Amino acid sequence: MSEYINNQTQRKEALKHVLRQLHAGKTVEEVKEEFAALLQDVGAMDIAQIEQELVEEGMPVEEIKHLCDVHVAVFRASLETQEKPDTVPGHPVYTFLAENGAAGRVLDALAEAISASDWEQAREQLQELRKYEVHYVREENILFPFLEKHGFTGPSSVMWAIHDDVRAGWKKLATLLAGDPDQESVAEVFEPLATAIREMFYKEENILYPTALEKLSGEEWYQIRQQSPATGYCYVQPGDQWPPKETALESALALTGAAAGETPIASAGLLHLDTGTLTPQEINRLLTHLPIDVTYVDAEDTVRYFSQGRERIFPRSPAIVGRKVQKCHPPASLHRVQQILDDFRAGRRDEAEFWIQMQGKFIHIRYFAVRDERGAYQGTLEVTQDVTRIRALEGERRLLGE
Repeated sequence: MSEYINNQTQRKEALKHVLRQLHAGKTVEEVKEEFAALLQDVGAMDIAQIEQELVEEGMPVEEIKHLCDVHVAVFRASLETQEKPDTVPGHPVYTFLAENGAAGRVLDALAEAISASDWEQAREQLQELRKYEVHYVREENILFPFLEKHGFTGPSSVMWAIHDDVRAGWKKLATLLAGDPDQESVAEVFEPLATAIREMFYKEENILYPTALEKLSGEEWYQIRQQSPATGYCYVQPGDQWPPKETALESALALTGAAAGETPIASAGLLHLDTGTLTPQEINRLLTHLPIDVTYVDAEDTVRYFSQGRERIFPRSPAIVGRKVQKCHPPASLHRVQQILDDFRAGRRDEAEFWIQMQGKFIHIRYFAVRDERGAYQGTLEVTQDVTRIRALEGERRLLGE
């Protein structure tokens, strides 16, 4: 076994072999006994990397998600000996950790209410717990894209799938509590849900965040901090001890190009369009003021642009620009997205249309194939609109109203 431990490549293959043994049906204890020496110094990066490689080698994300807790159980003893992330108030990781602590207390209060059959209190605590949704959204739309820029996609896909399981559990529990709940049926839903949430706390704190701290640069963490307020926080607000003022100033200059004396976009020339001439600023304002959300994906399935309107329907952050569109959707809906792209690219269709009801709103979603003058596929345009008020219109209005 020593040659596996001393050679990094062979060691990684041995660790993948350990996980394959679990997927083949061996128990945690059997694996621990057989590979004790190999498992004693496994770190967060090791686990994240081997899960990433297993996905790249063809193992389905759903299978890894199903056994994710088992993976952690095998490596837990080693993970608990590693040094915890050293962060300060204001750093994105510090904020993520603070949200986990607060969500854990809400989860405890919900468990206590259910145990006492205090259904009114249980409903209130579940509503409070569901505010934690924004924590998942910030990871999915900001942190994960930055990790993916480093070629790190497997763990984020697995975690997003687990997020969706938790969301489904919240909905199921809310439905039960809204009716005539009984202790047994509520416990049957709540207990695995609570376990999944707590296990995700552990995976984030011992695998995701240590891995991200090792992978991402200070500049990238600064960008994550800058993009996070648009998505929002739950239970806490970031502190102001990070980044240091001089670091923030340097990062801001680097992002705008001002440090090198570059000409800002405000001084750029006019752009000549088919039916007019506009400055880049005017184009940006027009797109920003449209009463719809627009996202453009190029011919290589890369997100190139999204409009930043006053009220977004679905969460977006600048981190998704440059990201493959397949990574911007939950694993459960990926097949539908891929089918649309494949049909557009093959010329089988030019438009796809959906409508859903969400949080009391009626949302209309359309996808359009973008083609050049010869009809060759150049990309996809996604247009999303809240049409609740439009659907309610009746009669006519020919004069300006209040």
